[in-house]
Amino acid sequence: QVQLVESGGDLVQSGGSLTLSCAASGSVVNIQRMGWYHVAPGTTRDLVASMIGGGIGGGNTWYRDSAKGRFTISGDSAKDTLYLQMNSLKPDDTGVYYCGARTFDGAHYWGQGTQVTVSP
Repeated sequence: QVQLVESGGDLVQSGGSLTLSCAASGSVVNIQRMGWYHVAPGTTRDLVASMIGGGIGGGNTWYRDSAKGRFTISGDSAKDTLYLQMNSLKPDDTGVYYCGARTFDGAHYWGQGTQVTVSP
């Protein structure tokens, strides 16, 4: 079992920055992949960025096109925490951001989400 707790969501103006955090606990050593997902109002969950193959803080990174050049995913294995640095935020970035983890046995875990609101 893996538990995930997100934090860092807030209301910011367009062009602003936020850093989201995802604290992981439990069977962290079994994590194969972690990522940040975005649920915009009226839409389904969409992968924003992920780290694959290195647990927390390592491995290959991937970004969706709208996040490239603006968002950075990183992790701190000593703190078992995943981060998403978001710069140059746009109103389209508004939504709930979820942290997700997949373990080597194929199980998926989700946090409760954190709200990001970007005003025009």
